Amino acid sequence: MNVPTRRLKTLVGAGNVLYARGDEDVAQGIRRAAALARKAEAQKITGLFTADLLQADQAGLAGNTGSQEPIVALAALSQATSSIGLVATVSTTYHHPYNIARLIGTLDHVSGGRAAWNAVTSSVGEENFGEGGLPDPERRYARATEFVEVVNALFDANDPAAARRTAAGSVSVDPRKLGAIDYRGKHFQVQGPLNVPPPPQRRPVLFQAGQSASGVTLGARYAEVVYTSQPTLDEARTFVTELRRQAIGFGRANRLPFVMNSFHSLIGESDADVARRLREKHEKIDYEQGRLKLADMLGGGIDLNVLSDLPLDRPLPHALLPDIESVNRRRGRVAIFRGYALQGLTLRELIIRAQDTGHWSVAGTPEQLADAIEERYRAGLVDVVSLHGLGQPDQEDLLLNGLLPELRRRNLIDTDYRGGDLRSNLELPALESAEVVDEKHARHAFN
Repeated sequence: MNVPTRRLKTLVGAGNVLYARGDEDVAQGIRRAAALARKAEAQKITGLFTADLLQADQAGLAGNTGSQEPIVALAALSQATSSIGLVATVSTTYHHPYNIARLIGTLDHVSGGRAAWNAVTSSVGEENFGEGGLPDPERRYARATEFVEVVNALFDANDPAAARRTAAGSVSVDPRKLGAIDYRGKHFQVQGPLNVPPPPQRRPVLFQAGQSASGVTLGARYAEVVYTSQPTLDEARTFVTELRRQAIGFGRANRLPFVMNSFHSLIGESDADVARRLREKHEKIDYEQGRLKLADMLGGGIDLNVLSDLPLDRPLPHALLPDIESVNRRRGRVAIFRGYALQGLTLRELIIRAQDTGHWSVAGTPEQLADAIEERYRAGLVDVVSLHGLGQPDQEDLLLNGLLPELRRRNLIDTDYRGGDLRSNLELPALESAEVVDEKHARHAFN
């Protein structure tokens, strides 16, 4: 594995912009989220990331994820910042590509070229969209492939000179320079043109999340950054090797796609402080709720009545474990927790691991956490890392004044923004010329 020459890029979660009853005023949520965004920007964090779910999580398994619409929230935060990137998670199963191209393209305009979208196929929410049940992963990814093709084609078809600034200061759009795409696929028929003129980045950056076999193929073919859960170094190496193999097969160069991991950290000032914080974290776990969370990590089909009777300090019976191919939701996550159970972890240990939902999780001092990050980075296994702790009273100071300075001291992360848009700050290679893109579209079978 070649050691990367570019620095590691960093993301943090965007704050919640919502008003809550009892706030001192109705703008308290957006003020707090904007203050956190500016704090991240002052630290030269590469981007703000928003996850999303398309249902009310009545079991309380996902925290606040999905409680705000990502694109609207990031549009608001774009006006409180000037350099930090804005990554919105978007469902390719329950949205339409023409609408998303308009929304993400407009976000790129209002942010001055800082927009990205994280394409996911969704594992929940089917009850809200009249789809008659969640499609299986193969159908979701077939739709996602067409979705990405349509969005890319819409952005590429418009002439960069389609919009001009008039003497009066308004914008004039020449409709003759907006190109049709005439896409005819199994899932989408889109004539175009896109009625949003070319955004500053031409294409907002494409992230993609998914680590099942179909997800890896989609990411290898089209994504610029692939977001994956790989809790161990060996699992990360296996995943990246396969991703790179497929990407090369699709004719991609420049180490694309980049690989993103979410780094779930618990930071302490010393070994004793780390041990104390871990103990307190585990003491706060509601293990009855934890059984539900573990069942969710195993695909949601596990017998909860049987699970509720199992002792916490005994291994999970292998007979309860689902066959991965029979699971319709998040097969990559199921594979991780199935593997944990097959290793003989007790129910208690599995519930503790479920708190980090199968992500890369390390507890330690800033130096120890930096060691873990550097090891994966030097091995060429991570290009973008999502850091936790901003906005958390017991972790923020150790993140801002401990881990980040240590990563800078090792020359692992940027000390300033590299350019005027997100592509530059991620150090992504330049997009192909319009002529090359047109030739590829002409060869591609849009039918």
